[in-house]
Amino acid sequence: MRIAALLLVAGVLMAGPADERVKDLAGRLAAPGVLWSSAGVTRNGTPIPALITADDLDFHTRKTRVLLVGGIDGGQASTDAVADAIRWFYNDPAAARLRARYAVSALPLANPDGKPLPAFPPPGDAYNVPATAEALYVWRWIGMQAPDYVIVAGDAAAKDDACARLACALGKASIPAAEVPAQTGFLKSALDKAPKQPSGARIEMQRRLKRTPLEVSKQLGERYGKELPEAVYIPAVALIARLRLGDATNDPAQLAMVEKIVAPYFDGTRDSLAKATGSHLSGHLLFGELYARTRKPRYLELVRAAAGMGFDNGGMKESMPLHNEMSDAVFMGTPILAQAGRLTGEARYYDMALRHMRFMLKLNRREDGLHRHSPLDETAWGRGNGFPALGLALSLSEWPENHPARPEMLKVFREHMEAMLRHQDFDGTWHQVVDHPESYRELTVTSMTAFAMERGMRRGWLDPAYFRKAVDKAWYAVKTRTAPDGALVDVCTGTGKMKSLREYYDRTAIFGPDPRGGAMAWLLASELASPAN
Repeated sequence: MRIAALLLVAGVLMAGPADERVKDLAGRLAAPGVLWSSAGVTRNGTPIPALITADDLDFHTRKTRVLLVGGIDGGQASTDAVADAIRWFYNDPAAARLRARYAVSALPLANPDGKPLPAFPPPGDAYNVPATAEALYVWRWIGMQAPDYVIVAGDAAAKDDACARLACALGKASIPAAEVPAQTGFLKSALDKAPKQPSGARIEMQRRLKRTPLEVSKQLGERYGKELPEAVYIPAVALIARLRLGDATNDPAQLAMVEKIVAPYFDGTRDSLAKATGSHLSGHLLFGELYARTRKPRYLELVRAAAGMGFDNGGMKESMPLHNEMSDAVFMGTPILAQAGRLTGEARYYDMALRHMRFMLKLNRREDGLHRHSPLDETAWGRGNGFPALGLALSLSEWPENHPARPEMLKVFREHMEAMLRHQDFDGTWHQVVDHPESYRELTVTSMTAFAMERGMRRGWLDPAYFRKAVDKAWYAVKTRTAPDGALVDVCTGTGKMKSLREYYDRTAIFGPDPRGGAMAWLLASELASPAN
């Protein structure tokens, strides 16, 4: 595939001030089987180019996976040396034997803006600290690629030893690495020194990938879903996943544990809507799940209390209150109404759900089928699209088959899923900004979108011929980003209405335990672990 076509497939067109050096690389590095991707974005808005292959997307390949890094000190010589090495390796017949043994990928211009980089591993929160943002993108991208060997091409004239610091730091992080002079033909001799066994980082990825959905679900249950300090969606979604873990394992202890946790709301000791926000509305989905399992009237009362906030003096409000200016509200308000409709049989709840959905779509749905986060800016924030995906999947699950409005909601859901499908990364993820693949790969939008697609296929709303592969790739990605102890990679922190693309780029990407990311990854795992329905 030609590099121009790859640019269109990956969606990696220059964002912000285009760096001519990146454009030049795009024209120079066409090679069979090489995919043009991005490792991140600089403070000037320039994508950090990454060249990968199918073997980089397969942690079980028999080939030794080698990553070349050039331009980390901003110099041109190392970028040219890496570009020449890639062209030689993938185009020259003399390299055919090496291609059978090695998979070579590259960050040919790891520092497009040429700014001084800090020591590795870089300090600060990813990826919003101006002094360290580019270094954090490079560092974390390499960690997730988990190559067996990294070769850092250094410019002989460079006075700073950033290249050596990167190679040394990677070695301490279970990825063997070395710095070599940026000379013509360096790759062949460098490959002779490559280790013959997988790196520790790749072995860890292989371990993570061996887990079944049920195993991941059990592991996440060791860290998450153990409290409900407020009846809001983050802990509530984890507790719903715990209930589904109990269903999948026929373990009544899981239901008993959840009922014990929610007891203060059940007996009235705590008011579930005392400080109501949109997050509280969606948090009450948990009580509907409990009512469905226990038929205890008190749980239904709690569902009615939340859903009832869509009505005033018996009539419907314009939309569900509290969280109705952001695309999040498709999830915050619509499913609880649909759930109340199914559990009570009262049509007014479905009518209000439809009204709320229409209100939110008019406010935030773009012509391309994606959702802007709010009217303040056109950016299609990742979780700001995960929320509508999850919200409509849950709503349709509660909706009567013969309801006259069902075709409308189903059409909206399908159009959004088709729009999201067009922006899935090669590695299975969706990005912090859905249509800007230079933004970081974000766990919650990946989990929420994959859940919606899986639910859509299970219920017959989506064609598996188009969506099965997407969900499989997403699950592959989620497993690599979810450690057995519940630590996670790149969960966007809580995010209100931002006013620019830059502000969405700069939202903190959490590395480690996170209740929101854990809840959404667990929800996906629980869906995949449950029998088809």
